[in-house]
Amino acid sequence: MRIWLFSFWSVLTTVFKSLLPSGAKAIVAENITLRKQLLVLSRKHKRAPNLTPEDRFILGWCAQYLSFQRIIKNAIILKPATILRFHKALKEKKYQLLYSSKSKRKPGPKGPSQDVINAILEMKYRNPRFGDPRIAQQINFAFGVSINKDVVRRVLDKHYKPTGDDQGPSWLTFLGHCKDSLWSLDFFRCESATLNSYWVMVVMDQFTRRIIGFATQKGDINGIAACRMFNEIRSKKRLPKYLSSDNDPVFEFHRWWTNLDMLDIEEVKSLPGVPTSHPFIERIIGTVRREFLDHTLFWTCSDLQRKLDQFKDYYNQNRVHSSRSGKPPTNQRSTTMNFSNYSWKSYCRGLFQLPIYS
Repeated sequence: MRIWLFSFWSVLTTVFKSLLPSGAKAIVAENITLRKQLLVLSRKHKRAPNLTPEDRFILGWCAQYLSFQRIIKNAIILKPATILRFHKALKEKKYQLLYSSKSKRKPGPKGPSQDVINAILEMKYRNPRFGDPRIAQQINFAFGVSINKDVVRRVLDKHYKPTGDDQGPSWLTFLGHCKDSLWSLDFFRCESATLNSYWVMVVMDQFTRRIIGFATQKGDINGIAACRMFNEIRSKKRLPKYLSSDNDPVFEFHRWWTNLDMLDIEEVKSLPGVPTSHPFIERIIGTVRREFLDHTLFWTCSDLQRKLDQFKDYYNQNRVHSSRSGKPPTNQRSTTMNFSNYSWKSYCRGLFQLPIYS
């Protein structure tokens, strides 16, 4: 009899509440709140259940339709501390909206302009193998701005979406400080499209870092071939006082020594078995391989010579160098371009693309 009276009283109370303003909404919200809390409690957890953002949103939305007394009775998993923290967060948000600055700009440096960002991205897209320091130096040289590799790195990290310790001896650097007084030379081998071996002699100026020239030879090299290749490179050029070479057996031929004596050039040898004692010419050889020969094919000796001459012109006149503060070896252009008026020029048959005056 008691259970029936209690059930009847509960039904009567529910019907009465539903007739009041917002009464039906309060009942629905209370049922949703209780059901949601039971679902949270039924989750597997070691200690207290963690509320997800979805749980917090549903419970908060239902709480606005309940009176304070009903919230206290229905909050079976909410602690008073949770309500206090929620109230504190609302209070802090209120004062933040009232007294904080209306400006949405963040303090600090504003970063590069959009023109600089576009030029950096265009340089990277057209030359994917360029690193951050190279791009920064090339942009500074072309447009007369002052950005460093960190600016380029931040721009590329945010906007770029890809498609697909030298310890040379002090005497070598010291001799190279006298302009046109020291040349360095060395040989390297490369393979044609038909897998025939070709030898290339490269000669560079120690001070300006410019490539004096290339000479090619198919097959093995002897003293006669070495002299011929060097004479082809040095023809119609001012001869140096010193010539730096390594201890390759080809430089021990009597014809090679006689040729240098006739040209009045003193040969300077690097340390045997120490590649770092001949660093600058070794680095140029690595650059030629990585940036050019690894990305193109050649068929004959004349084809290889023609392509190396094209790379020499690009290297000396347009490619920037860290050792020269971001300037090419021979191009000392002082005027700069405008970001609103420039175009792109291809070098080495489209392998490299750099900005020029439009």
